[in-house]
Amino acid sequence: MIKIFIYILEGDIMTLKDAKIGSTVRIDSLAESEITQRLMTMGLIPGTRVEVLRSAPLGDPIAIRVRAYQLAIRKDDAEKISVSEVA
Repeated sequence: MIKIFIYILEGDIMTLKDAKIGSTVRIDSLAESEITQRLMTMGLIPGTRVEVLRSAPLGDPIAIRVRAYQLAIRKDDAEKISVSEVA
């Protein structure tokens, strides 16, 4: 909890919504919401690498690759997933 607070103060926190198309990111944490359990069931758990594939013409939803499958996720839900870039 303290670590997340420090990131917010520094402005370094990045969400899946902010990730660029074509980038690969690692999930750091998921914010508590009504769909957190469902996202985790689909494989979006901390430590998992995710590749951002593309976004719809109007920007929502975005397509991501998680493990061996592709998933479309709304930007509202992607905003609840904290990520960091993978080199």
